Parts: sequence; C-alpha cells; structure tokens
Amino acid sequence: MPFDGYLPGGADSANFLQAMLSDGSGGVVAPAAIIVETVQGEGGLNAARPEWIRRIARIAKKHGAHLIVDDIQAGVGRTGTFFPFEEMGVSPDIVTMAKSLSGFGLPMALVLVRLEHDVFGPAEHNGTFRGDTHAFVIARVAIENFWADDSVQRDLGHKAVMLTTGLKEVADVVPRAKLKCRGLMQGVVVVSGDLAAEICAWAHDKGLVIETSGNEDQVVKVLAPLATPVETFRKGFNIPLDATRAASPSSMRVPNTGSSTRTTSRASIA
Repeated sequence: MPFDGYLPGGADSANFLQAMLSDGSGGVVAPAAIIVETVQGEGGLNAARPEWIRRIARIAKKHGAHLIVDDIQAGVGRTGTFFPFEEMGVSPDIVTMAKSLSGFGLPMALVLVRLEHDVFGPAEHNGTFRGDTHAFVIARVAIENFWADDSVQRDLGHKAVMLTTGLKEVADVVPRAKLKCRGLMQGVVVVSGDLAAEICAWAHDKGLVIETSGNEDQVVKVLAPLATPVETFRKGFNIPLDATRAASPSSMRVPNTGSSTRTTSRASIA
C-alpha cells in the first residue's frame, strides 16, 4: 500500500488503506496485521508524519489487525530516540529490530511482542539462525551503558544538527537537491542515481563509506555510527561536499522528466 506522501495532490494514503479494507457494502476484510516503517530507509529516507502513523494505528485497531513496526534500520536511536515512534503516541503490537541493536556490529535481530500476544510455548522459538550469546551479551551492555539516561539522546540531537548543516552544503551544490529525514538518518536527494553513485564512489576513494537509497538510488544516504566522535563526525562532512563538487558537469543536469525525484516506495505498508 502507498506510504505517507506518495499519492499525488496531497491525498492521504491512510484513506486509501481504509477504503481497501472495505468491500463497499459494509463488509470488511480482516487483515492479520499492518506492517509499516516509521521511516523508509531503503525506500529513500521517507519519514512518515506522526499523525499518519497514528491514523494507521487506529485503522489497525478498528479492523482487529496487529500493528507491526519495522524498526530494523530506523531504531536504536538512529532518528533521535531509541524507538522512532516514542513521541508519536502509538503502541505497536510487534516491533522488529536489528542493525545497531548489538552495539558492536555483530549480527543480531529481535522481535518484540506485547505480552498478551506471546503464544510461544517452551522452546518453540528455537531455530538454527537465532541470536548468538556473544551478540546478546554485548547488546545488553550497550543498552545499559548508552541508554541508562538521556545523555546519548542529547548527544544524538547535537550530531543531528551538525549533519543537517553539513548536508545542506552538499544540497546547495546540486540543482533542485533537497534534504530528507531526521536524526542521524539523513540524506540528500540529487538529480539522478548516476550522480549519487558518483558521489559515493568518490567519497569511498577518500575513505568515507556512504550509500544510496530510493527507487532510483538518487538519495545519498548517511548512516554514520551513532558513537562517532564529534571531531571525526565533523571531518567527515568535507568528503561528500568535495565529492559533490568534483562530480562531472553532465551528471549535474536536471532531467526533463520528474521521475527521478520520486523517492517513495510503492510497496511500503503491507
């Protein structure tokens, strides 16, 4: 189903979802769950409005569906708070988490389930590809040390301002470029995937790993480690700026069609 902001003319995609759950004669299709990202990472750094997320939560409750939030990329402080939905006024039934969760880059993922929905019996969660002991130990230490108070959250807020300022300089170099997302999950929409790839390749040669996202890979996406020292963080801003300035003039040309600026994934709520 379409994500927030995807439909043309400012139409609310939550209304579309609601309409699709009705057959038009009073009968209602009952989905098992609605799965949604509060922020689309690979879809192009699209951040849903809190009021839209709340509307999706109400629709899920109305139709007896579980609300599942995919926090795999946007969680664990990436957007400023531990959970991106903390200040949105919603309480998901299930939350999926991974990426930064282990605290040390080890592969790890969790599925958080509200107690009333936990129907697993003893050992029913077992499997070959479950979390390993080392990752769980490190994850616990990371959570206890980094999230014991609000100091990390305040530090992330400071770095987010730095990141916005640094990326604004990059955006100023490219015609029609714009910033997207929030917290330490930000990027710049440039004119094409070719330009974004050129910027990322140039930056990689200079020792900085950044990537692209979006339906045409036209978003230069920064996902720096949350614990990056401020001085290292500040130094890193110069590389994508220099990379953008070094990009070939032909890759800077704005396409005649607007297709390259469409960044929202079509299949974003399931």
